[in-house]
Amino acid sequence: MVVHVFTALPLLALALVLSAAATPVRQRQRLGKRDPVPPFVLQNAPVSHLWSQEQWWPSDVAVHLTHVVPEIDFKAVAPAVTMQNVSRLASNVYLTSKDDVTKQPAWLTSEVGKPDASGHSSAPATIVLVEKPGGILDAFFFYFYSFDHGGKVLDIEFGDHVGDWEHSMVRFVNGSPTAVYLSAHSGGSAYTFAATEKTNGRPTTYIAGGTHANYATPGKHCHDLPLDLLCDQTDAGPLVAGGAGSGAQAEAVEGADWLSFAGMWGDEQYPVLEHGQYCLPVGDTDECQFSSGPTGPIAKNLGRTAVCQHDDSSCTVNTSLS
Repeated sequence: MVVHVFTALPLLALALVLSAAATPVRQRQRLGKRDPVPPFVLQNAPVSHLWSQEQWWPSDVAVHLTHVVPEIDFKAVAPAVTMQNVSRLASNVYLTSKDDVTKQPAWLTSEVGKPDASGHSSAPATIVLVEKPGGILDAFFFYFYSFDHGGKVLDIEFGDHVGDWEHSMVRFVNGSPTAVYLSAHSGGSAYTFAATEKTNGRPTTYIAGGTHANYATPGKHCHDLPLDLLCDQTDAGPLVAGGAGSGAQAEAVEGADWLSFAGMWGDEQYPVLEHGQYCLPVGDTDECQFSSGPTGPIAKNLGRTAVCQHDDSSCTVNTSLS
């Protein structure tokens, strides 16, 4: 697998081109150079509205790493982690907060990543380009947050975790955008490119408050539990320009080995009582206030055949937003 890295403004964006859909995404990767990100990718990069009451903003991965230590079974396996060495850590490593997360230190809320009025954020986005047979190019736009606020069920908080990776993907066929995928929790939704709302010709998405799940429409989005017990909220809050904006340029740079880290980008689920942890039966499972941190982009089925993250017959590409 050959990896090529680029930067693009206004959001700093790392772009990787991974050739061959069948190539295992977890294998070690070598860096290379190629032409800049195709203009048609930047011109069709999603723009997103964060929730107007958001409290956990887009984060810089490099800053995040300065506040965590790699642990296995709650024991440190190295004194520190950096962009240069994280890829050498094992897949069962949890990047664990040095701070008490219940205190919500500034790096977790990442207010410095709040976009300005023009949609510029200091927090990097990550673009991954995957070339596939049949003239297909999947452009993944990954967004990182240092904290995920999971939501409340009957006013009881569940599912908080350190580290949060979400993504949208635009599929191109012979250079033309044909479909959009939006990740949300353990799944997501897919639409034809024509069906999506547009902002200056670019697909427009809505990012849920706290959970950062991606949706194609503003409003209330209930998920996972019956009787609308657990819902995300989205609206036309602060606009973030995504992978690129007007006049953005892309150029090759080196240094994306960190994306091959196959472990978890946050803490392991705490034992009961640690950091105030509690677990309660919800449906057929026990749900806890704090869950384990997520895996990163390398684990999101970049080589998928279907538009949806889970390559199976259940992938429906919607032709309208209704």
